[in-house]
Amino acid sequence: MDFLAIALGIFLLIQGGNWLMKAAVSLSLLFSIPKIVIGMTVVSFATSAPELLVSVQSALAGYPDIAMGNVVGSNIANLAFVLAITIMIAPIEVTKSFYTTDWPMMILASLSLGYFVYFDAVISRGEGVIMFFALIVFLVYLIRFQKVAVIDEAPEDDAQLPLKKTLLFLLIGGGFLWLGSETLIYGAVNLAKALGVSERIISISIVSIGTSIPELSASIIAVINKEKAISLGNLIGSNIFNILAVLGITSMIVPIQVMDMGLLHNDLFWMIGISLLILPLVFFPYGRALGRIDGFVLLVLYLLFLYPLFV
Repeated sequence: MDFLAIALGIFLLIQGGNWLMKAAVSLSLLFSIPKIVIGMTVVSFATSAPELLVSVQSALAGYPDIAMGNVVGSNIANLAFVLAITIMIAPIEVTKSFYTTDWPMMILASLSLGYFVYFDAVISRGEGVIMFFALIVFLVYLIRFQKVAVIDEAPEDDAQLPLKKTLLFLLIGGGFLWLGSETLIYGAVNLAKALGVSERIISISIVSIGTSIPELSASIIAVINKEKAISLGNLIGSNIFNILAVLGITSMIVPIQVMDMGLLHNDLFWMIGISLLILPLVFFPYGRALGRIDGFVLLVLYLLFLYPLFV
């Protein structure tokens, strides 16, 4: 049954990612909003929904390390696993606004999380309010001022759907991503428990990879359809959402008390380090692009991160 759950989850995620991508392109055309903004808002919110549900449920159930580890692990997986695979399939060329707005906001969110949690191992309700307010300010800025950050390879292939059909694709696609990730997590966690793996390791690896599958599905489908702006915006936006929305909302409901110090003394530094690394990779070796060599570097780092967890 666990293997069936994993297979069904993957199917739902692929189909949901396809519908969500179509809805995102249509919204971009309908409201004349840059695709990376759609990727960083609509698509990111939909693909971050699994992280939000898992974190809130875990914190309320008394498993704060799963709530925290899920977000930290998902952010690492989004860049070192999902982005790595995506750019190994098709390189992404970026423009100035990526490294003047989008990447800096991801770093600011990551460093803010580190500051809030590192010294007392708690994300309080007040800190949650600050993070969520920062997200609202960022979203307002994106919608009003953000410019194109990724070169669109095939704008002539864009299809604007009727508004009702766009909203239907958006709702069903997001729903399939949520249901698919829940099904996948169910199967994966049961297998992990059968192997006697700890709560932190389950959250930082299996659960975080499972909740990053929507991003992987949406990003790969986007690059296959030459919608790279949606792909990259989805990943950067998801990392920002995971910190400011998922941990912000979760800690406003119940403060998050980190129990396993490995999350603070190891995993958090990996998350910040990989986030920082994205900027130099944009410029080297290709120059204002993320390509296959960059993807290989990120994937190797991800394997190095995971290896000590299982030995």
